[in-house]
Amino acid sequence: MRILGVLLIVLGLVGLIAGGVNWTRREKVVDLGPVEVTSEHQKSLPVPPLVGGLCLVAGVVLLMKTGRAA
Repeated sequence: MRILGVLLIVLGLVGLIAGGVNWTRREKVVDLGPVEVTSEHQKSLPVPPLVGGLCLVAGVVLLMKTGRAA
């Protein structure tokens, strides 16, 4: 349960600070011996601030509950 709480806190902070997660994916388009052509695709997963805040609060509550039970 503590791991889930920490993950929710991290996801909430990423959602609030960065507004989401962005990554770049490279894909090989043409491979002709020594000649390679690649293409880059930018993907993003936007996280609304409300969802980020809810995840942050849920993670803190989850950590507080597991801390009391231990």
